[in-house]
Amino acid sequence: MRPELLGQTVVVIGGSAGIGLETGRRARAAGASVILTARNAGPLANAAREIDASRTAAFDAGDAASLQSFFLNLPSEIDHVMVTAGAPHYGPALQMSREEARSGLTKHLLLALDVARYTAGKIRPGGSLIFMTGTGARRPQVGIGIVATGTAAFPALISNLALELPPVRVNLIAAGFVDTRLSASILGGDLDKRREELRTTLPIRRVVGPADVAALAVHLMSNTALTGATYDIDGGQQLL
Repeated sequence: MRPELLGQTVVVIGGSAGIGLETGRRARAAGASVILTARNAGPLANAAREIDASRTAAFDAGDAASLQSFFLNLPSEIDHVMVTAGAPHYGPALQMSREEARSGLTKHLLLALDVARYTAGKIRPGGSLIFMTGTGARRPQVGIGIVATGTAAFPALISNLALELPPVRVNLIAAGFVDTRLSASILGGDLDKRREELRTTLPIRRVVGPADVAALAVHLMSNTALTGATYDIDGGQQLL
C-alpha cells in the first residue's frame, strides 16, 4: 500500500517528547517530511535526529510573534500541523490569582487561534490542523475548574474554525490519562499507583501511551472526510 502521508509535510508544535515526538515518528513512517518545534533546543535536536526530521525551530509557541515568524519563514507550503505544546495548570480556582486564572482559561484557545491565523495560505487544500485537549470537563472535581472550563470551550472553537478555514480541516483530540513525562511530573510519586489502577479498571486493560494518540493524529491527517470534530482517546475511561 502507498504510505498514507507520502510526499506531505507535517509540522509538530511541541515535538521534542511525548505525544508530539511520537506523532512525528509515525508521520515520518507514513512517508511525510516532518518539521519539529519545541521550546528547548537541546531535546529538540535529539528528537530531530531520532526521527530524521527535515527541519527544526526552537521557540515558545505561546509567544505569538515567534509563532508567526516561524510560519512566515517556512520555505514552502505544508500539509498538516499538530499542536501538543502547553501543559494544564491545576489548582483550586478560587486560590489562583486573576492572571493565573486568565492564562489557564485562554492560553490553549489563543494558541489554536494563532495557529489557525498564521497558517492561512500555508496549508495545501485537504490539509489539517489538529489540536490536543483533555477530558477533565466531563467530571467536575476540586482542583480542575479552570482547566475544565477551557477544555469545555475547545470543541466549540474547533467546529467553528472548521467552517472558517475550508478546505483546510480542523480537528481536536481529547485525551484521558496518557503515560508521558508530563503525566509523571504532575503525579510524582503517585504515578505507579495510577498506572496500576488504570490497568485493572480500563476496558482495554492497559494504559494509553503516546503512540496510541499519535496513531489517531496520523489518521486524522490522512482521512480527508474528517473535520470539525472532537475525538476521545482514553481507553474507555469515560465509561467508568
